Amino acid sequence: MPRRRQRHMAGSGSDGTEDSDSSAEREQTNSSESDGNMPKRQRLTRASTRLSQSSQDTPDLKRTADHDESPPLTPTGNAPSSESELDISSPNASHDESQSKDQANRDSDKDLSHRPKRRRCHETYNFNMKCPTPGCNSLGHLTGKHERHFAVSGCPLYHNLSADECKVKAISREKQEEELKGQEESNSRHATRHQTPTPKQSRYKEQVAEMRKGRNSGLQKEQKEKHMENRQAHGNTREPLLENITSDYDLELFRKAQARASEDLVMGCFTISEKLRIQGQITEGSNMIKTILFGRYELDTWYHSPYPEEYARLGRLYVCEFCLKYMKSQTILRRHMAKCVWKHPPGDEVYRKGAISVFEVDGKKNKIYCQNLCLLAKLFLDHKTLYYDVEPFLFYVMTEADNTGCHLVGYFSKEKNSFLNYNVSCILTMPQYMRQGFGKMLIDFSYLLSKVEEKVGSPERPLSDLGLISYRSYWKEVLLRYMYNFQGKEISIKEISQETAVNPVDIVSTLQSLQMLKYWKGKHLVLKRQDLIDEWKAKEIKRGNSNKTIDPSSLKWTPPKGT
Repeated sequence: MPRRRQRHMAGSGSDGTEDSDSSAEREQTNSSESDGNMPKRQRLTRASTRLSQSSQDTPDLKRTADHDESPPLTPTGNAPSSESELDISSPNASHDESQSKDQANRDSDKDLSHRPKRRRCHETYNFNMKCPTPGCNSLGHLTGKHERHFAVSGCPLYHNLSADECKVKAISREKQEEELKGQEESNSRHATRHQTPTPKQSRYKEQVAEMRKGRNSGLQKEQKEKHMENRQAHGNTREPLLENITSDYDLELFRKAQARASEDLVMGCFTISEKLRIQGQITEGSNMIKTILFGRYELDTWYHSPYPEEYARLGRLYVCEFCLKYMKSQTILRRHMAKCVWKHPPGDEVYRKGAISVFEVDGKKNKIYCQNLCLLAKLFLDHKTLYYDVEPFLFYVMTEADNTGCHLVGYFSKEKNSFLNYNVSCILTMPQYMRQGFGKMLIDFSYLLSKVEEKVGSPERPLSDLGLISYRSYWKEVLLRYMYNFQGKEISIKEISQETAVNPVDIVSTLQSLQMLKYWKGKHLVLKRQDLIDEWKAKEIKRGNSNKTIDPSSLKWTPPKGT
């Protein structure tokens, strides 16, 4: 049997698996050749006889099998997605080999029996719901952009409209928005700090004032009766009639706000990847990984990551949680896990306290691992643009250890030589560890390294939405702790920066958000708000002695040379 050509990719996790497939192929070929006592024609005759007998016994099954063109199932019950999963053994493979394979699969399942059950970190939207409005068939949407709706907020019938009317209103709103956008772009080119309204804006303001003056002061008798009949007939299942209550201009503004709110509610039911697909940023034909199998978790991805096309088009990726190699199927992952010797990230362990460890990984020494880490992080980060040029960076990988190994919690990368004193280039906490305090631990660890280096650090901009929230919370906690322990009379921003290693710009912005920075008699004063300090202290006492803090005494690290 001719040997198939093997393809290898840098950074992929399929290099070790195809070797096992080819060895299995050679074993099956040798077993078929060794059975030389029986002539080949006789073996084929007996095989055809068995097939004919089975077809006579079950003719219906044969007919359905002729129409079924689906690929064979793997031992895990899933259809194989690559050539390495297909069973290429001949029909005359020995029964002992199949029994040995089943026994190996059972042994591998027993090895993982102590692991917790895999769970999903995100729930998908249920499209089998129906609109609760009586008499509604769930067709149409208040925004005019969707074919169906499942809530009262998007029901045209509840808002006393039809689906066609909603589509017409949506088209008119889009035209108005395009016109306003064009006007804003033309005005922004010649904008000044104190720009007077243009003649067009003044005319529009006068038109709005006239429309609001022309509204009816109150409802007439016929209109009141019509409103009462609508209320008695439908009760709370329909929106009250809004015509003639206010001006047409204000009513249209209210309708726009309703449509925008219903659109936000619809988009809130989708994952971020589904939102991007609906908004047109990702087309149906583009390759985007929707889920990844990572350890005992199945994670829904948020953004597109530039994995190789042959992996991205599968929709689901299988990633080794220790070496971060990515694979095409669960069978390949199981074979890889049986041979993978990695139980923690490469590099030096620079911090350990309890089950939490931090490893320093050099992008130049461990290039493949760092590239795979960047590709994995891009699935959950929007602003990340670095994937393959990892040599100028150091990666600090935080893990949580148990009896099976050190599991990836999060990481941050840092330039070896940063001219702007950035202590973080990219930071990520894995979705299954979010909202547990690990993000603040990573940020605190980055500032601890800056203190050892005797530098003032700041994260590289732009920050992601979740990153900005985490950093603002951390800066607030650092400042309030400093205020609580401060015993002097005058507070200096420079002294705060030197003690906490936080950039003065970040300190000022945090003080302004806390309303602790005032301008009085030509000077900027820092106010010590005791109410905020007491509130922070109460939370600290309630939190107790948490393990989610960085202990400087557990750090065993010296700054790299040349930094």
